[in-house]
Amino acid sequence: MTDTEIKLQGLVALVVSLGEVRAERFISLIIREPFDHTQWQKKSWTDQTVEELSQLAMKNRKSTQDE
Repeated sequence: MTDTEIKLQGLVALVVSLGEVRAERFISLIIREPFDHTQWQKKSWTDQTVEELSQLAMKNRKSTQDE
């Protein structure tokens, strides 16, 4: 997979998950804040399983679609 394909898939995932406005907001927040995203991801959600994270993501998606 090329870098361009990865960026496109990531953007689509953000838009599907957050909606267009929140996806743009997320991107601007990430660009603005100087921190190591890899380390942040390693420390995030360490006490949850993949299944639990998936359920949270689906719940969040449903709630944003209801707005």
